[in-house]
Amino acid sequence: MEQLPIIVLLLYALYEGLIHAFEADHVLAVTNIVSQRSKILPALKDGIFWGLGHTSTIFLIGILMILFKVNIPEHSFSYFEAAVGAMLILVASYRFYIFVRDEQTVFHTHRREHAGENRHPHVHVHLKGNTLHRTSYGIGLVHGLAGSGMLVALVMTQIGTLADSFLYLLIFGIGSIAGMALVAGVFSIPFSKKLMHSRFLRTVLVLLSSVLCFAYGCYVIYENLFA
Repeated sequence: MEQLPIIVLLLYALYEGLIHAFEADHVLAVTNIVSQRSKILPALKDGIFWGLGHTSTIFLIGILMILFKVNIPEHSFSYFEAAVGAMLILVASYRFYIFVRDEQTVFHTHRREHAGENRHPHVHVHLKGNTLHRTSYGIGLVHGLAGSGMLVALVMTQIGTLADSFLYLLIFGIGSIAGMALVAGVFSIPFSKKLMHSRFLRTVLVLLSSVLCFAYGCYVIYENLFA
């Protein structure tokens, strides 16, 4: 097969990285993370950490397959995909658990007196989100397993030099980071402070995202292990 010009492949890598972030399993997993945020900026950082984890795994597999000539059997990636499905189930289950137990989101109402204004009630949200960036990175690591073998195989067949191969993977990773930051930012908007005042709406959104994530995780496992 004739090799494509390197600039074309690099542009394609950037495009694929961006589009890759919008796949259903990525969106569902990240939505269950950013639903714990009340501001968009921390959610954007969650998306960046997810992308970094995803890129780390792809680079690791790339090093094994390209640099050290390790042959990873094609059927192994079905188990990797199933691992992603199991992770989606765990993410959804944990999100649902902490929401029900009020361990992640604690509402309280109090009265605050403003200068020149009457006292009136406010609803405030406190989030224990110090470890969410690390969680996002870990989820990205697992997600990087899915489809990484096919990506590296494409690089090995289309790109001649070692440096260009890893440049392709790097550009793909940059696209993934940018795409997932965008996904995290967009899907965090419904959980922003403006909607936090509606506890009913927040409950519906959290439950919906958790159920969809759990169901899709079951589907991924079935498709890769039993279908």
